[in-house]
Amino acid sequence: MAAVEEEARRLGLGLLVALPAFALAHIERASYWPDPAPDNSVTPAAGGSVPAVRPLGTALSKKGPGTTRVVCAQVPSKKVRKHGSVRKLSKNASIKALNKGLKSARANGYKLRDSQPAIPVGKKQAKKLRKVNIKLLRRCRYNSIQDAVTASGNNDRVEIMPGIYTEPKSRAAPTHDPACANLVETNDHGTTGALSYKYQATCPNDQNLIAVIGREPGANPPPQPPSVDRHGIPDLGPCIRCNLQIQGTGISPDDVIVDGGDPALGDGGAPGANPPDYAKDVGIRADRADGFVLDNLKIRHVNEHAVYVTETDGFHLDRFKTAYAKEYGLLTFVADHSLVENCDAWGSGDAGLYPGAAADTWDAVPPDQRRRSNEIRNCDSHHNAAGYSGTDGNAVWIHNDNFYDNTLGFTTDVFTAPGHPGFPQDSDLIENNNFYSNNFNLYLRPCNAGEHPGPYGPNQACSDVVPTVPEPVGTGLWIAGGNHNVIRNNHFWDNWRRGTMLFAVPDQFVCGPAGVDPSLLAGCDPTKSPPSTSYNNQFYGNVMGQAPDGTKARNGLDFWWDNYASNTGNCWHDNTGINGDRASLNTFPSMAPVANQSLPGFLPEDCASSIGTGGPTQEAELLACFADFTFDVNSCDWFRTPPKP
Repeated sequence: MAAVEEEARRLGLGLLVALPAFALAHIERASYWPDPAPDNSVTPAAGGSVPAVRPLGTALSKKGPGTTRVVCAQVPSKKVRKHGSVRKLSKNASIKALNKGLKSARANGYKLRDSQPAIPVGKKQAKKLRKVNIKLLRRCRYNSIQDAVTASGNNDRVEIMPGIYTEPKSRAAPTHDPACANLVETNDHGTTGALSYKYQATCPNDQNLIAVIGREPGANPPPQPPSVDRHGIPDLGPCIRCNLQIQGTGISPDDVIVDGGDPALGDGGAPGANPPDYAKDVGIRADRADGFVLDNLKIRHVNEHAVYVTETDGFHLDRFKTAYAKEYGLLTFVADHSLVENCDAWGSGDAGLYPGAAADTWDAVPPDQRRRSNEIRNCDSHHNAAGYSGTDGNAVWIHNDNFYDNTLGFTTDVFTAPGHPGFPQDSDLIENNNFYSNNFNLYLRPCNAGEHPGPYGPNQACSDVVPTVPEPVGTGLWIAGGNHNVIRNNHFWDNWRRGTMLFAVPDQFVCGPAGVDPSLLAGCDPTKSPPSTSYNNQFYGNVMGQAPDGTKARNGLDFWWDNYASNTGNCWHDNTGINGDRASLNTFPSMAPVANQSLPGFLPEDCASSIGTGGPTQEAELLACFADFTFDVNSCDWFRTPPKP
């Protein structure tokens, strides 16, 4: 280890020599990108494109496709379902919950996203929704979402009526079930004990409160060790729950709640330095569930991920909220043809939104075949360690979102790439977003019961989110080792440390002695010099220090670059500072003027001529901070709230 650390210091980046393996309750399997072509064995075909959300009103149609199953908080008797009056049915717990939501929405509107104005609800709309729910209640046969999902097949839909669903049967299912002990495998790290797909299919509630197992396990087990080429799932079986839709039937996502912990916590988290474990690691898991749709509900209080979609081609997540998942609010992995929209995520110990190892469909393919494999739009992510994280998240289109009140607003990176196919990260399009007030310090002491962390800034006393990663308090966005990313036409304001950061991560700290076996991570070469990462990133058209309404709130620095030697193609042009002009930009380093540039000098503005010359000050900062998982303010200033600029 000493030799590795010395090499890290020589290269100027000790990013991974001290990164521990995060302590998860389960070891994840090696993952493969699904076939992006539609699966025509199902009608309509599964995958190949983003599925549409089927409107609630069509749930009562007998034309299909598929069968509708209704879940309610209290299943009426057969007699009441068949002959009960509307007055009698209105005494049902789900209708009472619906009425409560409608009463609030009629008086005050409802919010899909915390930063947006309330959406008004008229009398006619409320009456129509109540009428639909009464009809659905007559068809309710389930009080368990998992039971309804298990009974479903291809093209079916599960309609969940208002209420809080804690899934007692799933909670009672054993974790690390001995019945599935022989179904573990070896993953990318060479670690034994990873939960195979067959494990998930056989023991679906071992890890998950609700599991959507989309396909039968294939006849041939995946190769051991895992294949280097991750295109195509090796043990893919036929669809059994493809094109499944899970939908809440309330006026807003707040009406249908999936809770993996104590509902008495509400939308907050458990206090203390070591909050108790919740019932399961994952709230809703969709695994190889091509064509999956999730709509209009809230998931909270799980040990890892509120929503987890993996090895799935074609899915649509709309109108949903996640609260206090200890790792990710939303995790999508090796995804293709996905759309995530109209969401709100908060209270995550790592990131609110995480599209990891997204399909590499831009820089890695010929120009005439390029497309953005995943899209995230019209979402809020706030009060997390990071609003967004995307290790090896390639070709993701992130637009019209708000990232605020996090520790770090946005990160896309390669430095935890082991287990993430797609190295190096590339080709995100990040445009028309707002990154502001990311000054939440989650490295302060844990909040006690009844104590709240706000307000952020020098008077913040505590944190109700437990940190899992080192990140710089007060930062809007960073690109850690990515290539060919475009950051354009965004607003960055009131981030007290920095608006944006860009820095390199050499291959040596992703694969080789400090990371995964290089033979298991395609594209990573520990002998490569210069490194594979941090080329051709463009920052342009961004407004720094101003909100969209013109309100001024300075960033500590607008742009920061490590200036890593021999990195080429990185450029910052046509951006404006707090006064609406180029001259009021504040950058580090501030480059000396060159031809065709006027004073003051900024970071390279010409993409073709940009080349890094080295930055020992930046490298020393990165080395100290990434090596500190004790989150000690004495060794790294990242963990201290910076003063308001």
